[in-house]
Amino acid sequence: MVSRRTAAALAAGGALLLSSPFWLPGKVVALRTKVFARVNGDEGMLLPNATFGPDRFQEVYGHPSAGGRSKGAALSDLFWYWLAPGADIHQEHLEAGPRYDEVARRTLDLLSGPSAELYEAAARHTRQALDAADTGRVRVVRLRDLMMPVWAEFFYGLVFEEPCPAEARQLIVAHAEDVVNALKCTRPRHMRRRNRLTRYLLRRLAAGDVPHALPAGLTRRQQAHYLQGTFFNTAVVQMSEATAHLLLALAQHPDVQERVAANPGDDRYLTQVMNETFRLYPLFGVAHRITTADITLDGLPTIPAGSVLTFSYPDYHATGYADPDRFDPDRWAALSAKNAHHIPFGVAANRPCPAWRLAPVVMRAATREVLARYVLDSPVGHTRSIPHRAPCLLLPRDRPVPDRPRRVLRTMLTVRDRAEDVGRSLLQLVLGTWMVLDARRTRPATTYFARYDTEGRPLDDSPPPGRAAGPEQAAAACPFTGRGA
Repeated sequence: MVSRRTAAALAAGGALLLSSPFWLPGKVVALRTKVFARVNGDEGMLLPNATFGPDRFQEVYGHPSAGGRSKGAALSDLFWYWLAPGADIHQEHLEAGPRYDEVARRTLDLLSGPSAELYEAAARHTRQALDAADTGRVRVVRLRDLMMPVWAEFFYGLVFEEPCPAEARQLIVAHAEDVVNALKCTRPRHMRRRNRLTRYLLRRLAAGDVPHALPAGLTRRQQAHYLQGTFFNTAVVQMSEATAHLLLALAQHPDVQERVAANPGDDRYLTQVMNETFRLYPLFGVAHRITTADITLDGLPTIPAGSVLTFSYPDYHATGYADPDRFDPDRWAALSAKNAHHIPFGVAANRPCPAWRLAPVVMRAATREVLARYVLDSPVGHTRSIPHRAPCLLLPRDRPVPDRPRRVLRTMLTVRDRAEDVGRSLLQLVLGTWMVLDARRTRPATTYFARYDTEGRPLDDSPPPGRAAGPEQAAAACPFTGRGA
C-alpha cells in the first residue's frame, strides 16, 4: 500500500509536471537573462532605471559620448560570436570613423529606391513564395519560416539586380536561420553552413556580378562579409521577424485583421497596426553602447567614460502609455510616433536602423499579399523573441473553414505550443549558457581589437583582416573560429 505521504508527494509532483508549461518557460527565461546580464559584470548599466528614467532615455541614448559600439564591452564578444563571420565589418559593430561612414553610406545607397518599386518587389516575392508553398488546404506554418524566403529573394534582388536563383535562396535562408537560431539560443551556431554563403559571395564578387559600388578600402573577403552580414543576415532576419510579429498580431486580433483585409488601401490604419506591433514586440531587446567620454546631464549623476550602457527597448516602450500591455492600434490615431516612447528603428542621433524608411513600405506589401489569400488564426503565446517562430493557421480566404474543425486545430496548436515551450526553454538555458561561456573563452571582439585599431589597421605585423595569412596567423583571418573562414 502507498502511504498517504507518498501519495501526496506523487500527486504534488504530477501537478508540478503538468503545470510546468505555464510556469517553467518564464522562470527559465528570467534565469537566462541573469546569465546574460553577468556577461558585463559591474560595468553594465541597464536603462531606463530608477535614476535615468524613461523621460531621459533618449537624451542618454542620443548623447554624442554614447557612441562606442564594440571596443571595450564584454557583451561585444557575445554578439560578435553570434554574428560571425565578419562581425568586424558589420555596420552595426563598426566604431565611429571614416570606415563606418563609408559603410553606412553604401548601405543607404543599396536600400534606397522609389517606394513604388520597393513595394512592388516585396509584393511580387511574397506572391511567389505563397504560390510555391500553397496546397489549397488549411495549413499550419511558422510565420518566420514562411517569410524568410521572401526577404532572401528581396534583398538578393537589391544587391544583384536580378532574379534570385534557388541555390542563392537556399544558402541565404540557411545562413539567416542559423544566425537567428543561435541568437535565440535554440540551436548552436554552424560555421560551415555560414561559410558556404561566404564562398558563394566570393565567387560572385570575383566574377564582377555586384552592380554597385561597395565600401572603399575593403578586401574582397571583407566585401563578402559586408554583404553577408548587412543584407543576408541582419536584413533578412529582422524583416522576417518583423513580418512574423505583425502577422501573428493580426492572427490573434481578428477584428484588426479583418479591418486591414477589408481596406487594403488604408495606409494610415495599417501604419497604426505596425506601430503598435513594434511597440509591444520591438525587434531589439537591448542595444549596447560604450561611453567614449563622461556623460553629464542636468540633475543626474555623471556616467563615466568606458561605461557600457544597455538600452532596453521593451522597458522603454512599456512607459508613457495607458494600459501598455494591451494591443490597441487605435491608440495611434491620437499619438505621434515621433513624440511617444517609440523607437522601433533606434534613435536618429545614434545609429538608427538604415532600413527605417524601407521596412514599413515593404512590410505593408507583404502583409496585404498574405491577407488577400489567407485568414490567419493562432492561439500560441506571443513574446518579443518568438523563439517558436510564430506557429499559425493559414485558412484559405475563399473557402471558409467551419467553426468545429477550426477549434480542433486551435486546440492542437495550443497543446503543441505549451509542450514545445518547456523543452525549448530548457534547451535555451543550456545552449545560451554554453555560448556565453564559449564567447568569453574565444573573445572574438577583444582579440580583434588587440590586433587592429578601430579602422581595421594592424597594430603590429598582423595582416589586415580578410587578407590571406600563414598558418601561424590563421586566427587573424577569422577570429571567431580560430581558422580561416
